[in-house]
Amino acid sequence: MTDQPGPGPEERLPAPRPPAEAVPADRFAAPPSAHSFSLTPERAATIVRQSASARAVGFLALSVVVIFIAIYYLYELGAPAALTGLPLVPDESRLAAEQVAQSISSVERGYNVYQANCARCHGVKGEGGIGPVLNDQSKLFQHLNADYLRNVLTVGGRYVCGNANSLMPVWADVGNPPGPLTYVAIDNLIAFLRAPDQEYVVRNSDTLEPIIDPLTGKEMTFTGWRDPTWEPAPDATPVPACWSDAFATGSTPAPSGSATPAPSGGPVATTLKVTAQNIAYDVSTLEAPADQPFAIEFANQDAGIPHNVAIKDASGATVFTGDIFNGVETRTYQVPALPAGTYTFFCTVHPNMTGTLTIK
Repeated sequence: MTDQPGPGPEERLPAPRPPAEAVPADRFAAPPSAHSFSLTPERAATIVRQSASARAVGFLALSVVVIFIAIYYLYELGAPAALTGLPLVPDESRLAAEQVAQSISSVERGYNVYQANCARCHGVKGEGGIGPVLNDQSKLFQHLNADYLRNVLTVGGRYVCGNANSLMPVWADVGNPPGPLTYVAIDNLIAFLRAPDQEYVVRNSDTLEPIIDPLTGKEMTFTGWRDPTWEPAPDATPVPACWSDAFATGSTPAPSGSATPAPSGGPVATTLKVTAQNIAYDVSTLEAPADQPFAIEFANQDAGIPHNVAIKDASGATVFTGDIFNGVETRTYQVPALPAGTYTFFCTVHPNMTGTLTIK
């Protein structure tokens, strides 16, 4: 062992590297033609031909797009009046046709909603019963508008007459308390109530497939109630805001131009008997002597439902209107003398209740 320092046998130092030399390689060089800044006539002609072809293709593509947009516009929104009738020009726009189809579908769905929820009180054809008549043209003209119907269905019968005990419940599911019908069902029901008097198909409420009549083998249909061409007479009485107001005085005004003679209180030789039950008269024919007053003993057996007996002649003019009253009650009408002929007796509240009165 020595005191002189020195490298030990295990000591390692960086090893020197020989200097690196670049590997010789041939440098890439483009041909002289590639460095030329001028076009040869052949190259210029090729570029012109290619540019013309591109412009032609672009113009053709633009023309196709413009023609497609024009045709699609006519297909969607319809052609101007000056173009209708030309070849390849549709007479009706797709949007208009789809709107008509959707309105018909809404009416047919609303029919099912009405029959399931409303027919019990208002009648299968809107003729009335426990509730008021709905198929009256004077009501459908303006009184039974969409906003009014929506409010009634949302608030209930108290909206109509302010009667908190009205039998008309809340139907809309946004009412208080909520009813069973969604806003879609409400819209469909209103569409049915306001539907014009054309023919519609009765469909299954689940599958929307037409229902086939087992007797005829044909699709079952129904007709809307509203006549779009109907207008009230200039001197017509407005429809009361509350349907029960029409019965407040015990009678309803006769139609414009008709005569309703005042009943006579004197003795009569003939008394006819008529009973109303289940929204129908028990007789369909009556006879009375000509030129002599007679009486009609009318028994209303429908509890809480208003009825009466009115008479109109062959021209449709009302010649007698009896008092309207709720059942169960019996009243006797004194009818003045009528000339010989064939008349129709009917209920003012429920026009489907009719019969034939023969005066001879």
